[in-house]
Amino acid sequence: MLYGLGRFAYVLTFHVLRWRRDLAARNLAAAFPEKTQGERDAIMRQNYRNLGETLAEIFWGFGASAEDFAGRVVIENRDLIARFLEERRTVLLLTAHMCNWEWLLPAGGAQFGIPIDTVYKPLRVEALDEFVRDARSRFGGKPIPMKSFLFEVMRRAGQPHAYAMVADQTPLRKSDKFWTRFLNQDTAFFLGADKITRFLDAAVVYVAMRRVSRGRYRVHLEVLSEPPYDPDAELPVMERYVRKLEAEIRANPADWLWIHNKWKYAKPPDATQPGKGAWSRRSQTHI
Repeated sequence: MLYGLGRFAYVLTFHVLRWRRDLAARNLAAAFPEKTQGERDAIMRQNYRNLGETLAEIFWGFGASAEDFAGRVVIENRDLIARFLEERRTVLLLTAHMCNWEWLLPAGGAQFGIPIDTVYKPLRVEALDEFVRDARSRFGGKPIPMKSFLFEVMRRAGQPHAYAMVADQTPLRKSDKFWTRFLNQDTAFFLGADKITRFLDAAVVYVAMRRVSRGRYRVHLEVLSEPPYDPDAELPVMERYVRKLEAEIRANPADWLWIHNKWKYAKPPDATQPGKGAWSRRSQTHI
């Protein structure tokens, strides 16, 4: 029944309302200029179908048990997280809007046996925001608003934790940014992961979610960076994350969120050469 609702959502948004279709088409054309128009149209159509099914799965997940999530989201090498926690090392988990990203937090919390706190952007409707927070914290994790995340991290310094970030979101125009080449375009990412990694002396793990079949996913963990860190060297965390994400998108393009306006503004002239871990000039002096 819920997948029927997802199918209806696909027909309504893609065929009737044509919701954000122009944006998705522009994003796909810029990312895959080598593909034909027909190939890009097929990716976009499947992307909207996937989003409809994801909506259905999110509704189902609000009442799912830990055993339900473990059966539908298989984490291949979860012993990697156990190793870092045994070393009393804080772990930063970086993922993206791939497949059903809303299932990652409860599935991880259920299988790792530890609470995973996640950074999130509060919703404007307070009642809906409270509902989402409660749903995401059912297995012990604490959703932390983006604006207070650095404060929470500093407050807990010295205590090993697992934090999760959907790191492909677009930073605000006035905020610090990491600029690099991503899907053939100059693209801004948040700087937070690099700062948190160094401050907490944390290990950083990329979380790749891949679709196996309808309602079933496989998750693979890969270390992006781990201590010890050279205090005088620039951390490559975000650049490594971007390269992993780009490879995942190219392999499974219909599973990324193409309706997201990732390229809201152009790279400013005072940013350093893209593709080399570029910060904007403002962010070079801001801590």
